[in-house]
Amino acid sequence: MKETEIISILKSENEEYKKLEVEHRKLDHTLDEMTKKKYLTTEEVVEKKKIQKQKLQFKDRMAQLVRSYNN
Repeated sequence: MKETEIISILKSENEEYKKLEVEHRKLDHTLDEMTKKKYLTTEEVVEKKKIQKQKLQFKDRMAQLVRSYNN
């Protein structure tokens, strides 16, 4: 089964995957908004790093769910 097919199935059947995808998109939007700013405060830089790490964790977990679907 192709990865795109698995993702499609997970989007419709797996609650954890759905939540991760929604949160990932929200974080992506937040990062886009931060990137639009000309300058970031020190606090915003720290927050941006936290968001990037969290976004990566969500993406990694989503990939793990895709990989484990075949097993």
